[in-house]
Formats: sequence, structure tokens, C-alpha cells
Amino acid sequence: MGYGLASKMLVNLVGGCVQAKNVASGDIMWTLDGDRTVQTTVTGVTAAKARHAVEVVTDQMTFLASPDLLLLTPDGWMHAADAVGKTVAWTPARKLRRQRLTIWPGYEFGYFLGATCADGTVGKNYVSLVVNEEAFATRYAAALTACTGLPARLEPVTRPSGYLKRGLPGFRVRVVSSYLSDALRHYVGGDAHHMRQRFPRVVLRDIDTFEGFLDGYVEGDGFRRKDWDARVIASANTPFLAEIAPIIGARFTPSSKAKQASALCISDRWQSRGTFTPEHHPLDPPESSWVQVREVRPRPALGAKPFTFYGFRLAPYPTFLVNGHLAREAW
Repeated sequence: MGYGLASKMLVNLVGGCVQAKNVASGDIMWTLDGDRTVQTTVTGVTAAKARHAVEVVTDQMTFLASPDLLLLTPDGWMHAADAVGKTVAWTPARKLRRQRLTIWPGYEFGYFLGATCADGTVGKNYVSLVVNEEAFATRYAAALTACTGLPARLEPVTRPSGYLKRGLPGFRVRVVSSYLSDALRHYVGGDAHHMRQRFPRVVLRDIDTFEGFLDGYVEGDGFRRKDWDARVIASANTPFLAEIAPIIGARFTPSSKAKQASALCISDRWQSRGTFTPEHHPLDPPESSWVQVREVRPRPALGAKPFTFYGFRLAPYPTFLVNGHLAREAW
């Protein structure tokens, strides 16, 4: 059979969503290659009529297709008619047209990530830092721009002080980028809250990146000791500090008091201990996930009018997205 998608179902072109019946040769579609979104070109369109379809109901939407349309599951490609109860590959369609950044590793990337982990805020589609010191905000903005290319500037703000009972002058650096905020959440384990974030092992790519991370974190949530050549970082997120300790060859004892911040000392000579081991972790956030197929409902044609299914020949990737759901024709 090898039929495809019902005529009025939405597919994701690079220029936006269109109905399957309106796709033409030469159009460029979005698809997935592993966990990355990529583009593929329509080299041909076929149309076929049939009297049987299935209505696939997922966590995200419902679409009408040929029973033979293939959907990607963790176990491989599966016909739509057999996909009930399975999870299928999916990417948020609303994010397909956003700007994808080139993130550069190195000292500036580490500094930006360390300062964000210590003092920053990661929103749904933005990243920001609000601090009292103009010099700190300036260094943060410069590092952010150097590692992402995003223009970042300082804004004067007023920060409320519960102790002084009045506002204090400060500075904010804020950039809008859902791609960057997704990347930061991915680096720290999915939840960027300071008490739940995990140590971002992506900074272990090289020693320069890790040194930048330490400098940024100390500037945001640490200080230099006066009695010996060391810096101290403090956090109530003890698993975060415990993961850093063996990397710098330090002993770490969490605070015995509940809700009290623990401290980790970073000797200026920690590199001489030979405890740093580079690790390779991707800088780009994954753009695909899995959604559940809740139902697959048989849909016979009513009356004399059959369904029209559209299929697509594509290159270099043979797959396409049905409003974010990865699909392909049967072989």
C-alpha cells in the first residue's frame, strides 16, 4: 500500500504548517535526525485513494492517516494502525522556526554557565542575571555574547532589600532565546532551579571551560579566603557541590544543619592534583522527545467518497513531521 497522510492534515514546512494536499515538489520540510531537527526537500508527491484510514490520538494531537503510515517508536518504525500504547518520536512544532544558536565552548562559555548556575534565572524562553555589581554584569554580558553570539547589554534596575526595607540599585542582563534556555535546562538535568539543578558536566569538555565555570560560580556565589590561597563556593544544593569536589581533588563535608548552605574550598593549586579528566558532552540541546499514542481509531470512508492520502519522496532524509510527529511512508 504505502499510502501517506490524509489531505487536510498538517505537515511542517520550513515556511510554516500546510495541509498535506498543498505540498509540492521543491518544498523544504522539517524532520528529525536523531534528536536534532534538520531540513529535507520534497522531490515528488503521490496521491492515492482508499476507503480505510486510522485516527491516531497522541498526547499532543489527533491526525488522520493511512493504516500503513510509519511512525518511529523506540523499537523502530511501526505502522500507525499498530501504534496504540506505544511512544512515538515528536518535537514541538511551535519551536521549529526559532533561531538555533552556535554555542562555543571555552572560558567564556564556562563563565556564563557558572554565573547562571549561581545567580541567574532560566525562564521558559529567556535567561537573565540581576546583580548589584556593574563589573560582574559587564563580564557576564561579554561572556554570554562571546559564546552564543546573542547581543547582551546591561539595564539599570532596582532590587528590593528585605533587610534595608528599601530598593537597591542593580544591573540586569537578559536575553530572549528559547533555544538557549532549553540548552541550559538540559545541561543541569532538566530543572534549572538553584536547589534542584545538577552540576553541568558539559563544562568538563576542557580545562579552560571548567576554569571559566569556577570563576563565574565563585563570582556569583562565593568569595576568596584571606588566610590561604583558595576560594570558597557556598550552596544549599549539596549534591551539586559534592559532584564538583572530586573533580578538583577536594574533600567535601556537607553542612550538618538543615537548610544551611554548605561550603566547598577550591585551592588555587587544585590543577596540580591531576584530578581533572575531560569529558565530551554535546553543546546543542536535544530537540526531540517521545509522546504516547493513546488511541488508534479505525475510520472507514462514509458513502461513496474515499479518503485521499498523500505521500512524499524526500531527500536527503526520507522522513517528515506531521505537526511535530516523525513519520515516513511504508516501503
